[in-house]
Amino acid sequence: MTLNTIMRFSRAATPEEMFTGQWQSRATKLDAYKPYLDQRWQEGCTNAWKLWEEISEQGYPDGYANVRTYVSRVLRGKPQPVGPRPPSARAVTRWILTHPDALAENDRLRLKAVLASCTELKTLAEHVRSFAHMVTQLQGEQLPEWIASATATTDLISLSRFAQHLERDLDAVTAGLTQPWNSGVVEGHVNRIKMLKRQMFGRAGFELLRKRVLLYP
Repeated sequence: MTLNTIMRFSRAATPEEMFTGQWQSRATKLDAYKPYLDQRWQEGCTNAWKLWEEISEQGYPDGYANVRTYVSRVLRGKPQPVGPRPPSARAVTRWILTHPDALAENDRLRLKAVLASCTELKTLAEHVRSFAHMVTQLQGEQLPEWIASATATTDLISLSRFAQHLERDLDAVTAGLTQPWNSGVVEGHVNRIKMLKRQMFGRAGFELLRKRVLLYP
């Protein structure tokens, strides 16, 4: 290492100043997407994998490593706007799956803001709540109409596929959403028998297993 290199390192105020050379000015496939990455960073998105997925949808042809390097070397040193962090996907999911009357006031307001900024999420929330209403109110006769509406929602592929799967066994699903009976008790007994079988595997014969199933709750 030469004396000039040592002096340059000692005078560097940022990590970028330490990495000087011809490779820095060389054009890369990521250059066209850097303004977008900078904007998303300022908006609060600091997940390199998420950023890579977003620009890949826009046509970025390379892998994740280049985006990770750009984030760690360049974006990490840039300040982010001060303000509340956006809610996580898990939090938004919980808010959508919770009955509106059971949501805390703060969560209700934050969900309202999220849905107002994303039409896809708003549509999804409407379908989820209408389906939950069918389940809780036993209104299975509304299922065909719900399936038709969900299938027509081309922006929500997972929801559309879920609706198509329901259509394969429509009579059974409709009965489950209409009749007051369910197989919950039977499923509980099946799980108990499976547990007993696992506990006694290799220890005793069928007769002892039969007595445990019949005599012990």
